[in-house]
Amino acid sequence: MLTLSQAQAAIAAGQSRAAQLGVPVNIAVLDAAAHLLAFGRMDEAVLGSIDVALGKARTSALFGITSEAVWDYCKPGAPAPGLERCNGGLMTFPGGAPVRDPSGRLAGAVGVSGGSPDQDADIARAAIAALNA
Repeated sequence: MLTLSQAQAAIAAGQSRAAQLGVPVNIAVLDAAAHLLAFGRMDEAVLGSIDVALGKARTSALFGITSEAVWDYCKPGAPAPGLERCNGGLMTFPGGAPVRDPSGRLAGAVGVSGGSPDQDADIARAAIAALNA
């Protein structure tokens, strides 16, 4: 189970990495049931990416894998084409990542949006690394 203080630490670490990259982002931290635990919007972060950050985190929490890994199941020719339309719509591109507890159980997810897909994924990894430190 993630605590509010852990979620806030993850957001702070993600914002620090985003500042290093020079990109303002939105960061969402959800619990294992895909409910919002904490959210941070950096100054000048694109308003339209608020929902994207939430969607990436939700996608990761619902499936227990990174948001981009979900695409491997739903892209044309994959085992479940169209899967991205389930659960009210999924965000199947980089920036969402699961958070696991020490025993490997899903504890929540982080979603980042505002930079390039690679930057968002990098920032999400930095946020999660703060939880594992």
